[in-house]
Amino acid sequence: MIRLEKCLLCPRQCGANRLMGQTGYCGMTAEVTIARASLHMWEEPCISGTNGSGTVFFTGCPLRCVFCQNRQIAIGNTGTRITVERLSEIFLELQHKGAHNINLVTPTHYVPQIVEALKRAKKNGLSVPIVYNTGSYEKVDTIRMLEGLIDIWLPDCKYYGKELATRYSNAPDYFEVANAAIAEMVRQAGSPVFEGELMKRGVIVRHMILPGHTKDSRMVIEKLHKCYGDKIYISIMNQYTPLTQMESFPEINRRITAREYDKVVDYAISINVENAFIQEGETAKESFIPDFVSGIGIEKQEEL
Repeated sequence: MIRLEKCLLCPRQCGANRLMGQTGYCGMTAEVTIARASLHMWEEPCISGTNGSGTVFFTGCPLRCVFCQNRQIAIGNTGTRITVERLSEIFLELQHKGAHNINLVTPTHYVPQIVEALKRAKKNGLSVPIVYNTGSYEKVDTIRMLEGLIDIWLPDCKYYGKELATRYSNAPDYFEVANAAIAEMVRQAGSPVFEGELMKRGVIVRHMILPGHTKDSRMVIEKLHKCYGDKIYISIMNQYTPLTQMESFPEINRRITAREYDKVVDYAISINVENAFIQEGETAKESFIPDFVSGIGIEKQEEL
């Protein structure tokens, strides 16, 4: 765990000695902390399938966007500390419950521990695809630590412009950093592979439209399509949910309109984006935000 003695896992490069209990920019020490481990039906259809995606929600985040829908855990207020051994058991328990895959949500700051847990679990029979679900503020070197362990990459591409990235994520270099990370993910994953309607390997880049910022959304989609074409899927999301903390950001303290969403989707169609997911209906609801307080799936389950 040398990397955690002076943590440089993410682009913040904060250098915290997380092994000695210091917290990094992510808000966490070296102790793995998770808030929930369960079957999750709210991912893209090729991830959730009929049984659900076996999601493990990690506490803390190196990006900490002001509008985060998982704010309870992103700022480190909710979660239970577990061992690497327990994390590997959780992966196997989710597989036993019928999960189509294991979905690592906001995992960046725990990559060394996750690598160890995945190797243990695979030795003990873990065979479903592994999904790396990230805000994409990632170092390429950290992504390379996962080579051979991740099957499906599920990164965000939140912003193109520096102004938005600075105001909402304190990360003016966001697009450059995210795009480099996505390029490495595409290199590792190769072309998308499906088995029936389920993805088994590939990259799905998510973009959630912010109210009033369709121009930036169009730039994100244009750049992604130009860089990667049909090597990736683009998931265009309308589920932005303005929670209580957004009162300090009145310009985005509302849901996006149907017109805004259609404008971005129509643009994607106009530039010939073919591999894409779009959302329909009322997805911007707090009911789509999981319960992180109850600690579902963290305690040891029955013997497998």
